[in-house]
This record gives sequence, C-alpha cells and structure tokens, in this order.
Amino acid sequence: MKKTSIVVVMLMLMLVANACSSESGPKTEEGEGKSGTRQYESENGPVEIPADPKRIVALTNAPNILAMDVDLVGVDEWTKMNPLFTDKLEGVATVSDEKLEEVLALKPDLIIAGSTMKNLDQLREIAPTVVYTWGKLDYLQQQLEIGKVLNKEKEAQAWIDDFTSRAKAAGEEIKAKNGANTSVSVFEADSQNFYVFGNNWARGTEILYQAMGLQMTDKVKQDAQGPGAYTLSLELLPEYAGDFIVLSRKQGNENSFMQSEVWKKIDAVKNNRVIEIDTEASTYSDPVTLENLLKIFHEQFLAN
Repeated sequence: MKKTSIVVVMLMLMLVANACSSESGPKTEEGEGKSGTRQYESENGPVEIPADPKRIVALTNAPNILAMDVDLVGVDEWTKMNPLFTDKLEGVATVSDEKLEEVLALKPDLIIAGSTMKNLDQLREIAPTVVYTWGKLDYLQQQLEIGKVLNKEKEAQAWIDDFTSRAKAAGEEIKAKNGANTSVSVFEADSQNFYVFGNNWARGTEILYQAMGLQMTDKVKQDAQGPGAYTLSLELLPEYAGDFIVLSRKQGNENSFMQSEVWKKIDAVKNNRVIEIDTEASTYSDPVTLENLLKIFHEQFLAN
C-alpha cells in the first residue's frame, strides 16, 4: 500500500473515532458548540477549536505561541533552528505541511498553518486548523489573534500595551541623544546578495520604524517600503545607508565585504554606528524576538 493511501486510511479511522466520541460526549448550552470547545473567528470564517488546546502543531507562528508560555508538540523547521527557542523546543517534533503522517502521529487537537501551505484540507481532517496569511495582520494584531486562539487575549493585550510603551520610550531616548531625524537602515547579507528592508519585514524593522519612530532614508522608502525587501549590490549600499546601520548576518558566514573600501567608506561604518544582529534569531516578529532585539537596540544605539 502506498504511503499516501495509508495516510488516508488513518485519517478516516481517526475521523470515525472522533465522531463517536463527539456523539456520546456532553454538550454545553445551546449555541456554544460541543463541550470543551469554542468558536474562533478566523480570516476564513468561524473555526471550532478546543477551549484549552493541549497538543498544538504550529506550522507557522510558533514563536507567537511559545511567547504565551504554551507548549507545542510539533513545530516548523525554521523555528526549530532559531537559537532563541532551543530550550523551549527540546523534544518537540519537527513537522511540515507536506508530511501529513508525521502531523497525524502527534495526535494534535489544534493546528496553526499558513494560507499558502499545501494539504490544508487534509490538515483540517486531522484537527481543527486555524490559517493565517503572512503579512495580513501587523505584528501586534498577530500576537493578539494568537492570544485569542489560546484563550489568552488579556495576556496578549497586556504585553502589547507594555511593549509599545517601552519601545516608544527607548526611541525617544535615542532621538534625544542622536537627533530627532536620526535614520537607520536595516541590511542583511548572505552568501550572494544584500537586502534592505522596509518597516514590517522582521529583523527588528517593526521596532525601529513603527514603535521607536526612527527614520528611513529616502532610497529605502522608495525601493523597500512597498515590497518590504529590496535586493541590492555591495556598490549600492552607501546610497541606502542611514545614520545607523543594523546588519543582519548569519553567524559563521563569510564577511569579506566588511573589508571592502565601499563598506569602510560608509559614514555609519566610519562612525562606529553598525549594530549586528543574528539573522536566525531575528526573522520573526513575536514577543520573544522583539524583546531580545529591543534590548540590543536600546543598549547599542545609546552606546554610540
């Protein structure tokens, strides 16, 4: 029997078992759904989810869930590689939307997935599945929605209020020291290209531009703000550089560009105003990542 056929058979057996248990279980008051469940208004309409989910598989937004002190049974490979979550994910399975049998084996009671992922209909057969479209919500709205899913909306809102207040205060300190129009550019370097980011592409951009109120250069606004990210060559970096540079770089990658004359002649480099961050620890916009970056920015912007 082919692997796909085995998965289908297992799914059918699971559905039969779930149907039997639902028929025999107690009900809540009329209109509230089955016992132990509640409705979540997702972007695709209402989804009946566990009132208190215990076995969550997060194919996306895993860091947002972990920030609410909720355990996972399955997580995507990118979150698993993130050094900020190593301790929290010890023993947690790595899964994907393409390997349904691995998700099924974890017996999830809730799945969080992305709208462009494969096999969404099959995932819904395994467990209630909440889908998000990347970028449809801003970073604060996304955390609030995760809070709603986890029945922790008040906790999520409390963090939002506290974080935005602290980030704004940090931005005021930075501008008081360096000028009200202090600009910063966020670059990333990999083995082949350089990228510059707009105000909502992780790497701390939401903190710098939205929460702190620091400025973009005109070239960054022109080319990166719309698409969110823009690819450029080493020779063009000076045209996009602000008073400060935040440089996202994967630890261990070669950095020969930093020895080039083009890099050395950038004012922010000459003035020792380059703040390096680890790419693997900065590609999300969840509370854990944001708190880590806020601490780095607050210290290093004021140190220069």
